[in-house]
Amino acid sequence: MFDMENMLRHKASMDGGRVARGDARYLAIANALRDRIKDGTYSSGEKLPRRVDLMEEFGASRALIDRAVGELEAEGLVWAVPHKGTVVRYGMTRLRRPRGNLVKRNTATDAPGGYSFPSASGTEVWQHHITPTAADEPLNDPRLARLLGVPAGTLVPRRHRVTGPITEPPFQINDSWIHPDIAKEVPQVREQDPAPGAWLYHIERAGHWPIQWIEYHRARQATREEAAELEIPTSMWVLEIVRVGRSSATLKPVEVTSYVIPADRIETVQVLERDDSAKDPWPD
Repeated sequence: MFDMENMLRHKASMDGGRVARGDARYLAIANALRDRIKDGTYSSGEKLPRRVDLMEEFGASRALIDRAVGELEAEGLVWAVPHKGTVVRYGMTRLRRPRGNLVKRNTATDAPGGYSFPSASGTEVWQHHITPTAADEPLNDPRLARLLGVPAGTLVPRRHRVTGPITEPPFQINDSWIHPDIAKEVPQVREQDPAPGAWLYHIERAGHWPIQWIEYHRARQATREEAAELEIPTSMWVLEIVRVGRSSATLKPVEVTSYVIPADRIETVQVLERDDSAKDPWPD
């Protein structure tokens, strides 16, 4: 059992005996949990013990435990993740990645044909945080269906991934919806290639080289399902990026990919170009 009385006496001595007993109890519990996070007892990404287990260990009520955990949450040390519980954060400021506009050939694997899209470099292998899937599903989102050029509700091959750099928490959810005509023409789009983005290369080799891409960016709050997969609270906003790939041969969409990235993990970088109206107003 945690020595609550000793911790209370220590707290009172530090504060000249002015702290109310209820306040001292929840602060003592918060201090103990904070120390465990700092010394690695609870590591980044790890779930805190269940409330009932903490209540038994500290001999405290649910209200006191909630108050102590709330203190750590306010400090940014932990946060509540749907379907998982209270999780230790990966630091107060998680590693951000800039996202520009360069599509690179991925050279991190021996397999040919892979692509790396922003924010990945061309030399990284990203890990999967869930088992990747590829299956025919109805594309019910009217916006994505319009961008892909199919009626909403059409059965479309969907590639679902949750990925990120090795040693980092989940960075992004990406759902790729592939036009049914392309899926018939290029059955490899349902396969899991060792090279990232190699399924796009298969489409290009089938006569659609080079695929031309355009992206649409917007910010919104995460859904409960997205928050669970990205290991973030539902209160956090995300950057949603929709990429549309068109065939250079037919000029029609071949795929639409939706990326969902936590707002604290990403920043976009764009080079601004001058319109003709903003060019040199003092011609020679």
